[in-house]
Amino acid sequence: MSQSIILASSSKYRATLLQQLLQPLGLNFIQSAPQIDETQITGERPADMAMRLSKSKAEAVAKQHPDSIIIASDQVPYHTAFDSILRKPENQENAVAQLLKCSGTNVEFFTGLCVLNPRHAENRLQICVEQFTVKFRTLSVAEIERYVAIENPIDCAGAFKVEGLGITLFERLSGSDHNALIGLPLIRLSYFLRRCDLQMP
Repeated sequence: MSQSIILASSSKYRATLLQQLLQPLGLNFIQSAPQIDETQITGERPADMAMRLSKSKAEAVAKQHPDSIIIASDQVPYHTAFDSILRKPENQENAVAQLLKCSGTNVEFFTGLCVLNPRHAENRLQICVEQFTVKFRTLSVAEIERYVAIENPIDCAGAFKVEGLGITLFERLSGSDHNALIGLPLIRLSYFLRRCDLQMP
């Protein structure tokens, strides 16, 4: 394949998912961190924010890589009961507080995905938002503190790693692609890449 593939993200989690998809096909990619303002616009809905940011990330990286296929994603976790967007906790104290807030409630994850291919006239820009619902079981303080101490999910939106012990925090998961929870919906990405004429078995 003559075109480079760029993941517009510095996330190790997204990179791992993309590698799982592309490596068996003999395809490589590089990562490029987009520099954009991720501030929420007043009145902006979580799904719209996820779509806008994923598109902005793709367009920002495309300026440095104008002939490459750009893959960008952004995730916005929305706490329905408190009508608030959850951020990465950044430290263990915030992670514990965030999980206490989520205990026994639903959190909606909106994951935006954008694939930008300047060579493909018909499918130059493809974009979508995948929604996934997480129902947390009722958690004790001790359970939360133990989980945070073990996995240290301070760089994860929602303060958990669904691919690890975070799965023990939930009562129910609902959505079309569990990879969206990690940050990159691979089912829809595969579809977008096929429309860019990549062979995806």
